[in-house]
Amino acid sequence: MYTQFFQLKQSPFSIAPDPRYLFMSERHREALAHLLYGVGGGGGFVLLTGEIGAGKTTVCRCFMEQIPPDCKLAYIFNPKLSVEELLLSICDEFGIALAPHGAGAVSVKSYVDAINLYLLANHAQGKNNVLIIDEAQNLSAEVLEQLRLLTNLETNERKLLQIILIGQPELRAMLARPELEQLAQRVIARYHLGSLSADETASYIGHRLAVAGAMAAAPFPRSLARRIHQLSKGVPRRINLLCDRALLGAYVENRHQVTRQILRKAAAEVFAEADGAPARAAPRWPYLLAGVMAGALVTGATAWQLLPREAQRPAAVLARAAVSAPAKAPVPAAPLAGATAAPAPVAALAPTDNRAALRELAALWGAALPAGEPCQVAAKLNLRCHQSKGGLDELRLLDRPAVLSLHDSAGARYYAVLSGLGEAGATLLVDGKDYQLSLEQLAARFDGAFVTFWRAPRSWRDEVGVGDRGPDVDWLARRLAQMHALDQPPANQALDANFQRLLRGFQLDQKLKADGVAGPKTFIRLIQASGAQEPRLMRPAPVANAVAGK
Repeated sequence: MYTQFFQLKQSPFSIAPDPRYLFMSERHREALAHLLYGVGGGGGFVLLTGEIGAGKTTVCRCFMEQIPPDCKLAYIFNPKLSVEELLLSICDEFGIALAPHGAGAVSVKSYVDAINLYLLANHAQGKNNVLIIDEAQNLSAEVLEQLRLLTNLETNERKLLQIILIGQPELRAMLARPELEQLAQRVIARYHLGSLSADETASYIGHRLAVAGAMAAAPFPRSLARRIHQLSKGVPRRINLLCDRALLGAYVENRHQVTRQILRKAAAEVFAEADGAPARAAPRWPYLLAGVMAGALVTGATAWQLLPREAQRPAAVLARAAVSAPAKAPVPAAPLAGATAAPAPVAALAPTDNRAALRELAALWGAALPAGEPCQVAAKLNLRCHQSKGGLDELRLLDRPAVLSLHDSAGARYYAVLSGLGEAGATLLVDGKDYQLSLEQLAARFDGAFVTFWRAPRSWRDEVGVGDRGPDVDWLARRLAQMHALDQPPANQALDANFQRLLRGFQLDQKLKADGVAGPKTFIRLIQASGAQEPRLMRPAPVANAVAGK
């Protein structure tokens, strides 16, 4: 309706996932890179999560356009299926021929056998196989387990099927459940797509207008960008709904630029709330033709409410708290013993630079890090940094405190020490104070990236394999010999095939990659198996009785 008035070729703010309109923010580039990595990742799961309307499906469509010709793709967008229905959908998507219906009922085994034969045939032709499941938060535990079993289809060299799960934040919470640990350990890459910043919101609007062919003066003044970000919370779909209705309002009022008043009316039309308060009955523009245009329910992001903190904060912290806190007062959590103040968002208290958190982590090891880059100065104290993106499953495996990379509801990054992890809850350590939260709350804010410390043997190198020799090889051989009640090997001997076999066995027992090469994870588990006194992670953690948003 308004496209000719603004000299546009088409509507720039459609909510359809058109890859041409994909705005490649830094977060979207990283999300796309994770999906492309999954194509050649050697099998397993790739996990892409994001808030409702963050652009997950658009990123997925862009990814599908970039898949190489030697990759066979299956895409399932409605995963509310039984196991049999899922397997049938996979066969349909890959074009796998099944036995005629007259040959009897098709069992799960028949489906799996047909899929296995198809994957083996593709592998023989040098082709990869990728299964994408959108809206994966709707998968049942039974279906997820069947998907895990499909990743067991493999040759000696590689797995035959790569599965990409795309879903809302609750998908991460699902995979954090203990009963799905086997599946979670097969996630080779994961990424959480957050909201846009205020500057990115302005660029996003300009990008979509440019793709739609905008040639004249911009219909959205730059001065409105921050207000649009505030009203839409930086969520692309909400930005589209708001801007589309604002352009419609400007057209009705015969204005070539959207004003603040038009934007306010548009927000009242498309959102159930504005600024956290119920919208007043605003007069509707008289041109509404037939029906009611698609609106958006408020998905107001509730602050991540944990346990208490002192009331007095520096001005900078109070400013961050004002940004992070919800407009409406949250329901306070029942305090644990010793709590003296009302709950406060950890996001407002935790540092936005991981250096402070790393120094707090080092204190758990009894080390006070001097000034400088934490990982570099810690190495002088024989504390090595190990960085990974393995999520809670890898942290359980390593069983040591770590600095987590977290994000708030607006996508802003902050850091906290995970000091305890139990079956139902976790403990975050921020500036000397413990905060309790559920695994679901943690999964909603944790994208899987962490840094932990470990003490390395003398002259440790990045990894040790067959043929290597030196003090770290001696240490490794002695530990393996001790575990198997063997004679202690002589010093400065090369790691031979026999000790590599023992190393592979240890790695298998510890659920590590059994490649016979000892890297940081293998050394960490060997050190723990020797009974070394080190900070440990796996201890019960209480959970707050009531948390806003639960």
